[in-house]
Amino acid sequence: MQLSYDSGISDAPLSGDTIGRALERRVAASGERLALVSRHQGVRLTWSELAERATLVARGLLALGLEPGDRVGIWAPARVEWTELQLGSAMVGAILVNINPAYRSGELSYALSKAGVRFLAAVAGFRNVDYFAMLKDVRKTCPSLEQVIAIGTDGDIGTGVDSDLTWLELLDAAAGIGVEQVEAHERRCDSDDPINIQFTSGTTGSPKGATLTHHNVVNNSAILGRQLGYTEADAVCIPVPLYHCFGMGIGNLGCLSTGATIVYPAEAFDPVATLEAITEERCTSIYGVPTMFIAMLGHPRFHEFDLTSLRTGIMAGAPCPIEIMRRVVDEMHASEMTIAYGMTETSPVSTLTRIDDPIAIRTSTVGSPLPHTEIKIADPTTLAPVGRGEQGEICTRGYLVMAGYWDDDEATREAIVHGWMRTGDLGTMDAVGNINVVGRLKDMVIRGGENIYPREIEEVLFGHPAVESVQIVGVPDQRLGEELAAFVIVVPGTEVTVEEIRDFCRERLARFKVPRYVLVVDRFPMTVTGKIQKFVLRQQAVTTLGLEAVDAISTA
Repeated sequence: MQLSYDSGISDAPLSGDTIGRALERRVAASGERLALVSRHQGVRLTWSELAERATLVARGLLALGLEPGDRVGIWAPARVEWTELQLGSAMVGAILVNINPAYRSGELSYALSKAGVRFLAAVAGFRNVDYFAMLKDVRKTCPSLEQVIAIGTDGDIGTGVDSDLTWLELLDAAAGIGVEQVEAHERRCDSDDPINIQFTSGTTGSPKGATLTHHNVVNNSAILGRQLGYTEADAVCIPVPLYHCFGMGIGNLGCLSTGATIVYPAEAFDPVATLEAITEERCTSIYGVPTMFIAMLGHPRFHEFDLTSLRTGIMAGAPCPIEIMRRVVDEMHASEMTIAYGMTETSPVSTLTRIDDPIAIRTSTVGSPLPHTEIKIADPTTLAPVGRGEQGEICTRGYLVMAGYWDDDEATREAIVHGWMRTGDLGTMDAVGNINVVGRLKDMVIRGGENIYPREIEEVLFGHPAVESVQIVGVPDQRLGEELAAFVIVVPGTEVTVEEIRDFCRERLARFKVPRYVLVVDRFPMTVTGKIQKFVLRQQAVTTLGLEAVDAISTA
């Protein structure tokens, strides 16, 4: 019997570079080439200019008293300052903590406290949410947070903002620190040092901080860049958020490793802004979750844009509808479009369809292991490989596996066994090593690329006075891949409306965690041992909500 185990091979060795050293190499090779375009800010920087600005940020952080290993948070949408802080903090050995722009007070407080964030750079607000009003209360519960740095110009920040200093004041503080002090810190950095904490929702309701090293992200991004054939002639359109590995890893660092140009179309995804960026910057590559491609293809102005410069890209973050992938290849001219699979804990990509794979493979699988990466499909109980074609848990091993969950040894031991990262996803491996994702072991919903654990939402809703019991399930959605449905049993003698439930969630959770559907029921389906059958609830939701056609859509 052929076992479901495969590993990617490559003539290119792994790199021992830190992010700072990788940036030095890029400046030496491509200093005057265009590095970054932030269209909504009107900023265009060469690699030399970007490195100078990142070094200035590093000097400013040292002036504030930053020490190696300190955690520096970033709470902002896509902006050039995000990337400057990403690179500058890495130069001096700080650990960047990515904060989801959609977080509300409770989630923000937890993340800042769990990671022990000392400095936080933040915009004044985003999408009509006042960040600084939130921070005023949150700072009372986060003793580690010493300084808040307001990102933006005076006009962006406005008046009455409760920050300790502005971004310009941070840069002004750099005057007291020489470049040689940054260089001395960078020489002490090791590629195995932790460099980034990204919070993923946890099965217990509390997010876990996936801790990534220089070695993790530098190599994963470089390998992806090589797989996509990037050179200095490429321009990569990055509408995905930077707080995800997709944006800051294989987006920013993928371009850093190859000399391709980073292009931010807007602060957050907008289909027209993205199509305009591809057209006007002559982008050769496009990243996105399936919902983004669906929005672009379905926009009434889609045919106004010249997308013939596109060659390749990555669709990832959620199950990819086969028909959408075909339309991206045919109608967006991305003839070498790929599908990637992975997770934050694997830096993030572990499998990829290749640009020269037959179209059938590139539209119906998530590809085969990347170079220097091992994949097995394992029995979830024993973790022994199953036979080819049999279902089992997808497990990943290699340089790309995270250092662990921040300050959570127990969760780390459960997730990483003998070096294998247990993904919790069910899949199969074919005769040549291509993977199909067929389901999930762990109780997780992927909505538009966002990983959501139902337990977190259930715990919030248990706090509603009219809710006796609640179960959250994922239901199919043509645009987002999955949506959230809340099955609620109300306290006898009380009543609750759908909007009351949703409003209760809106006040306490990020927008993407608010259930779209609320179904009031008398009881939940149970096994003979008293366990709730969530798969039955899901099917009930599909039938009740008339989602059978969406549920039947084939994905990779």
